[in-house]
Amino acid sequence: MKIKAYLALLLTALLMVACSHIDEDEQLIYVKPAPVERCVLIEDFTGQRCVNCPNAAEEIEKLIEQYGDAIIAVSIHSGPLGFHTNTRFLGLATDVGDEYYNHWNLEFQPVGLIDRGAPAEYTAWGTLIRQELQKTAPIDIDLMVNPSDDNQIDIYTEIQGVDGNTQGKLQLWIVEDDITAFQMMPDGTMNTNYLHQHVFRAAVNGEWGEDVEVKEGYSVSNNHLITLSDDWNAENLYVIAFVYNDSGVLQVTKTKLLNNDSAEE
Repeated sequence: MKIKAYLALLLTALLMVACSHIDEDEQLIYVKPAPVERCVLIEDFTGQRCVNCPNAAEEIEKLIEQYGDAIIAVSIHSGPLGFHTNTRFLGLATDVGDEYYNHWNLEFQPVGLIDRGAPAEYTAWGTLIRQELQKTAPIDIDLMVNPSDDNQIDIYTEIQGVDGNTQGKLQLWIVEDDITAFQMMPDGTMNTNYLHQHVFRAAVNGEWGEDVEVKEGYSVSNNHLITLSDDWNAENLYVIAFVYNDSGVLQVTKTKLLNNDSAEE
């Protein structure tokens, strides 16, 4: 028994000595990041003078009810049926929204881009979204906001590489819910108390965002500061962050600007 015990002790010592000669890098095994479910961006090009646009807005709400937080919508008031503020009515169109509308060579409203695919009528959005949701995202995005007392917010984004090396552009937008303003309705009447949702307000980091590159297993972070407009209701504001390239939107996320615990939505 003593011989067996001695041999066991000797074998253990030899194994410990052998392991001590293995370089630290050779002891590490790379573990690929877990797949990330994709969220889908709907860019709804709409206008207050567009009689069919409320139908597209209803379709968005149905899709959100069906898929929850996986659907992130932005209503971009723009184009020939968009309306800018005048002395009588509040208009929701923006110069940036018009730039987007013209860039994509859009010819009618309502029309939408699903993850920056080809322009599509709202009746086709459900099918396109189902196709996008079957994919996994090559990146993940953490988004946090920190409001200050001087009407400014600090926006922090961290992008993690999940699958392969990703090159694209990071885009940050401000959107606002629950804006009461006029809207032409499908029956041809004007509703002066229409409640507009997901309204595009501003691009934080330029109209087309900024270059970003992230490798699988690594992350990159960015900080941006924006001053809120007096025309916006901070209680109803959201920040949207997405990364896109020539193949479309790779991932998108959204967080509320203000909430009770100042945590990410």
